[in-house]
Amino acid sequence: MSPLRIIILAILFYIGYRLISGSWKKSSPGRIKDEEHYGASTSDVLMEDPVCLKLVPKKQAVTFETNGDTYYFCSRECCREFRKQKRSG
Repeated sequence: MSPLRIIILAILFYIGYRLISGSWKKSSPGRIKDEEHYGASTSDVLMEDPVCLKLVPKKQAVTFETNGDTYYFCSRECCREFRKQKRSG
């Protein structure tokens, strides 16, 4: 058997192994997808900064609460600017 055939067979066996082992993991009864178990991840939720209009991941945003409303900002500077605007009018 030539070395090229051995290499090709090894690659085919590896691909077959990956396909079979991957499908077994997906169908195992004890395994639950994160989305099904926890719902949508909060890090996936993007909030719009009311000052600069950038989209910011909710977990990373600077927050400011007033009158029962929560505002999300990309930075402390935008939060300060928003608070200044809120005070002045």
